Amino acid sequence: MKYLVVFTKEPDGTVSAEVPDLPVCTSYGATQQEAEANIKEAIELHLSVMRDEGMDIPAPAHLAQLIEIQ
Repeated sequence: MKYLVVFTKEPDGTVSAEVPDLPVCTSYGATQQEAEANIKEAIELHLSVMRDEGMDIPAPAHLAQLIEIQ
C-alpha cells in the first residue's frame, strides 16, 4: 500500500510528517530525509498495532498533486 505523507517545514527548521489516512500517525526529523525514514517506521508500527488489535486497515484514500499557477 502507498499512503500520502504530508511534510511541513517547521519554523525551527525541523520537518514534520503526517499521514492523512492514519490521523494519529505523525513523526518528524531534522531533515526531510530523516522525516521520511521516521514516518515510514511510524506507518509500519501503526499498521502492525492495528493488525494486532484486529482493527481494519484503512485503504489509502488521499491523493495529492502540485498545481502550478502563473
